[in-house]
Amino acid sequence: MNIDWAALGSVFGVSLVATVALVGLFTLGIVGLAKQESASAQGATGSVTPARVGAYTCFALCVAAVAYGIYLIVA
Repeated sequence: MNIDWAALGSVFGVSLVATVALVGLFTLGIVGLAKQESASAQGATGSVTPARVGAYTCFALCVAAVAYGIYLIVA
């Protein structure tokens, strides 16, 4: 049995980067929702919408990345 260590390392590296990016995006979405809630509790109306849009964009990118991963596995 012969293992291609370069290919295994490449898969590990790409998986690590993708995982960190996905967790980072989700974290940004959570932070955006927290900023939106704290801004709305203080009565600021101007900064609520960008925080909500940014959070929803991060969550949409997370869903797109997961859907693409499932597509790669199935297809």
